[in-house]
Amino acid sequence: MISSIILIVKLLRESVLFAINSVIANKLRTLLTLLGITIGIFAIISVFSVVDSLEKQIRNSIAALGDQVVYIQKWPWGGFEGEYRWWDYMGRPVPHIRELEEVQRRAVSVEAAAFVASLSRRVEHVNASIDNVTIMGVSADYDQVRNFEIADGRFFSAMESATGRNVVVLGFDLAENLFQNIDPIGRNVKVFGQNAVVIGVFEKEGMGGFGDSHDDLVAMPVGYLNHFVDINQERFNPFIMAKGKPGISNKELIDELTGVMRAIRRLPPMADNNFALNETTLLSEGFDGLFAVIKMAGWIIGGFSILVGGFGIANIMFVSVRERTSIIGIQKALGAKNYFILWQFLFESVMLSLMGGIVGLLLVFTGTTIVAQVFEIDFSLSASNILLGVNVSAIIGLVSGFIPAWSAARLDPVEAIRSTG
Repeated sequence: MISSIILIVKLLRESVLFAINSVIANKLRTLLTLLGITIGIFAIISVFSVVDSLEKQIRNSIAALGDQVVYIQKWPWGGFEGEYRWWDYMGRPVPHIRELEEVQRRAVSVEAAAFVASLSRRVEHVNASIDNVTIMGVSADYDQVRNFEIADGRFFSAMESATGRNVVVLGFDLAENLFQNIDPIGRNVKVFGQNAVVIGVFEKEGMGGFGDSHDDLVAMPVGYLNHFVDINQERFNPFIMAKGKPGISNKELIDELTGVMRAIRRLPPMADNNFALNETTLLSEGFDGLFAVIKMAGWIIGGFSILVGGFGIANIMFVSVRERTSIIGIQKALGAKNYFILWQFLFESVMLSLMGGIVGLLLVFTGTTIVAQVFEIDFSLSASNILLGVNVSAIIGLVSGFIPAWSAARLDPVEAIRSTG
């Protein structure tokens, strides 16, 4: 047993040394051989890294929307259902603030619900002002339905929401731009030409996949926003968010909300719903297909380069076998087994391919690091993509080098020794 292990170790050592010597002795040939594999791995892993970073960002945004939250809206996220025409949807009413109270009162499976309306306005503080800031009016339970963190201060209370107090919570970036290095808590900002007291600052979230980040907006009680605009108008995109109680599935929640909303709007039994109940799984399912297509495109783009690189490795290995035919014959004459010759050339082929793959991965790593630093986005080369690149490189080397290695292993030692290479 021990002697077999020692023999295998010696075999591996000799194979690696032969492969290294061959690579060093033919630098230009090695470089040209690696180029195809390098470009292929670079193309595939670059696409996968971009897709993974984008997917992570979008998944985080979807998660922030809530996986147990149903959105009561006018328009469906999943497209037009059945045979409805778009003008049928246009005739629907938007959710009303009064409907929130009814949903909270009637729906026993709802743990919390919130009304949301938004628009854009200028926000000012002393001499600093920012135009086109999203002003979002939300009801008291918004912090129980939507996932977010408060970096400083607090969120407004149910009493402040009910009475329409002039209090606001600022997005992290907005607070920095307006107040620079000054603590904004307790200070005033001017919205709609009126002063509002800053009571909190949202934790920085980064760019949201759906423009839903809190970083650059102002959140205020929906009652306070209603002092300036009619929050029930469609141009302010009103909707209701309803979160189910623990143990309640989205299907159960949607089933109950369907009955509750039909009762609130007094729809006849045979009438179609005039509202949409949207959930984040609709978004997830849509993006699953999109990401699969993009990844397939990455395989196709990089696959051609890898195919060319694989043929290049096979061609070089055939040349290597021809050049070392007499040496192979001598090795066999001295007792080298066929599997030793086979392993020797397979190691060289795999090593060539791995070198090309590693260079491609280094290029991807450099590119992702530069992009992440310059654009300040979450963009990196993941461990899974590194492992994928290494595995693909090794497999290509193994496949490309097998036939040349097999032909070398089957050479007749006498004929091989007579060969002039």
